[in-house]
Amino acid sequence: MTSGSQGGLPPASHSMQAILKDAAIWALVTLGLCFPIIAFRTDRDLSLQTSIDPRPWLVLFAVLAVFVGRLLWRLYAHPKRPKRVLFPPLDLSDRHKVWAPRIGLGLLLLFPFITLLITGQGGAIKWIDNFGVQILIYIMLAWGLNIVVGLAGLLDLGYVAFYAVGAYTYAIIATYVIPATIPVLGPWAFWICLPLAGVLAAFWGILLGFPVLRLRGDYLAIVTLAFGEIIRLVLINWVALTNGNAGIQTPRITFFGLPFTSRTGETTFADVISLPGTSAVHRSVFLYYVILALALLVAFVTQRMRRLPIGRAWEALREDEIACRSLGINTVNTKLTAFAMGAMFGGLAGAFFGARQGFVNPRSFEFMESATILAIVVLGGMGSLFGVAVAAVVVIGGIELLRELDWLKAIFGPSFDPAQYRMLIFGLAMVLVMIWRPRGLIASREPSITLNEDAKAISGAHVQEGHG
Repeated sequence: MTSGSQGGLPPASHSMQAILKDAAIWALVTLGLCFPIIAFRTDRDLSLQTSIDPRPWLVLFAVLAVFVGRLLWRLYAHPKRPKRVLFPPLDLSDRHKVWAPRIGLGLLLLFPFITLLITGQGGAIKWIDNFGVQILIYIMLAWGLNIVVGLAGLLDLGYVAFYAVGAYTYAIIATYVIPATIPVLGPWAFWICLPLAGVLAAFWGILLGFPVLRLRGDYLAIVTLAFGEIIRLVLINWVALTNGNAGIQTPRITFFGLPFTSRTGETTFADVISLPGTSAVHRSVFLYYVILALALLVAFVTQRMRRLPIGRAWEALREDEIACRSLGINTVNTKLTAFAMGAMFGGLAGAFFGARQGFVNPRSFEFMESATILAIVVLGGMGSLFGVAVAAVVVIGGIELLRELDWLKAIFGPSFDPAQYRMLIFGLAMVLVMIWRPRGLIASREPSITLNEDAKAISGAHVQEGHG
């Protein structure tokens, strides 16, 4: 490593001319990369002829963004220069650790009512469902994966398989088994299938755990990735059971047996409980509180298990498996319990997803879902429940907000769709966060157990986080 470049950072050059020249070169490279994918858009008209529409404003925006970003990087990034822009650390003080969960829980409980007051019934359905429910599903999934990756240090790239197992467990039992055996339990299908989905997903987590007991790191990631793809291909090709790509229509969730809507004239939720709003609002609010209860259950169980001997064994396994064995810890049981617990929470989220959507399809359980969930865990800080929740809000909420940026069409043209660039923005955000906070948004951890009341957080720099 030379004196002019430390840790991959730009050299400490004070020449403004050199800095501008370097930023201009980066902008020219970006201009070249924009052709032809970004600079032109291809469409088919009614006569099936291909038309090419130039997009100069989008290219200009990309070039200027790279130029300004590189310029700021050269001006502010070098460690020998005084920091002109300081980002506040996200590690919470002792006082904030007491009040932040209480304030957050209060806002979560009041979120549906706040949106109803601000946006009215029409807008509240979109905000409660697309933001509240959607974000909480991914928080629950990320907390489940956090047990496997953040606490036990086992890199799992096929976590979406357990999500799929839970969803299809609900779909098959609620759609085929219950109507054919005990039809009277149809309205209670979700509440019957929810624990079954968790149990079956945990069973599949144990099945995955046995073949990978001797694997760590990259090899474990490859095997779990293959497991996720195997589950997806089984769902596509076992048409007799899963209906293949056509998917399965699932019964809607009910309020403990009372449906929110009825086509056959049966008693509904609105007939029994008179509340303001439409049945769609009632259903969205109920779905929100169901997934909130499930997510809080996952957080509670995770925190309790982390303080039990099995939780401390997970963290010991993450730090050093050889030392873990030398201390007499059964690494087989430790790994299997981590996979089973993480898979069970994924199965519960999958059952809720099937009830919320009213339809399950293999396209909902592709590898990109696993990558998104893993990215949330890494960005939030592996092992930190609060950091993972913040990362889920930023990632999933940010992707959903892109659908609301219709005003950008006035700049880039009516055919511009901001949602198409969500993965590009998501990847750029990941790079920036990893530069700013390499250990995640919350880079410190509370010890799982202490000998006195004076507990201090452990810096993320002293934690292996699954390397090995």
